[in-house]
Amino acid sequence: MSTPSALPLDGIRVLELGHIVAGPSAGLLLADLGADVIKVERAGGGDQSRAMPAGSSALFHFLNRNKRSIAIDLKGSAEGRALFLRLAAVSDVVIDNFAHGAVEALDLGYDVLSRTNPGLIYLALKGFLPGPNETRPFLDELAQMSAGLAFMTGPRGQPMRAGASIVDVGAAAYGVIAVLAALQQRAKTGVGQRITSGLYETTVFWVGQWLAQYAATGEPSVPLPEMRQGTRMGWGVYQLFTAADGEQIFVGITSNGHWERFCREFGLDDLLADPRLDDNAKRVARHPSAELARRLERARVPFAPLRRPDQLVDDPHLNAAGQFVETPLPGQAPAKLPKLPVRSTAFEMSLRRPAPQLGEHTREVLEEIGLTGKEIDALASRRIIG
Repeated sequence: MSTPSALPLDGIRVLELGHIVAGPSAGLLLADLGADVIKVERAGGGDQSRAMPAGSSALFHFLNRNKRSIAIDLKGSAEGRALFLRLAAVSDVVIDNFAHGAVEALDLGYDVLSRTNPGLIYLALKGFLPGPNETRPFLDELAQMSAGLAFMTGPRGQPMRAGASIVDVGAAAYGVIAVLAALQQRAKTGVGQRITSGLYETTVFWVGQWLAQYAATGEPSVPLPEMRQGTRMGWGVYQLFTAADGEQIFVGITSNGHWERFCREFGLDDLLADPRLDDNAKRVARHPSAELARRLERARVPFAPLRRPDQLVDDPHLNAAGQFVETPLPGQAPAKLPKLPVRSTAFEMSLRRPAPQLGEHTREVLEEIGLTGKEIDALASRRIIG
């Protein structure tokens, strides 16, 4: 194993025009990988998630670690927009997570920025890719509803969104993949590009397996809860069981080897010879969840206990693997928040700086692009920066 070295995106400058989840998630991915991500926020307000109730505002500190913050009045000040143009001229990537046409209305869209900086890579995180619906306001939950994911997740007639903002994060992740590819391409051509990642199309991609099934069978999609668990893959035991102590554990027997080891571990010779599996649930429920987990692990049968998110902070695997970042929260004890779900032998991601205060780095960033202290003071006195 090689010794961890500089992060791979060290030296890449990113301007983030984002709020709440999607834009900040894209910025977080790039920041954790070493990019200098500068969060460009509204003077006096900033990212909307800063002002959310305490539990929700903690999201800001999760998605905005390892970034700097600069506060500029872009809407009301031509001078503020000129500052942004100067920043874009010396940046590699711009993330635009605002409503369709909002940045263009400020004369700060890709067409304008690329004239100043032809190598700029511009990531637009929008509701839709270019097409008839691209101007519609759109949200994570709407994407889950309209692209079939909520239909597949809940019982028939009771569509259910996923228990996290997966579409926002997914669209951000796919956008960042494209940005990394564009950086590689720019190294060969010297030319940047505009990339759009859509919430709707992200969700459509996720239900691609069901589109493939429809193409093969001609049968309309059936919600997952309506199927017997595992039927879609031809697996007979692939479901949630309630153990003797009331806790639940998911058992997935997906091969003959799993089934044989399961039956041997629990002394179920009769089931091993019984193709109907009639007594399986009764036999599993005889055991407490901890004993079930221990024995299923010993038998090398796929399983997982049902957990709430808050229980994960005590997960032995996550803690032993160092998968949490101790993250400062204002007025509270540090929070254990997850790192990116990847590991490298060449670099190590960590908390290099906590989420910034609004405008914490305004002066520092402006000095880096050549403004003097007097010029910065003058801008601040006119509330163009904060």
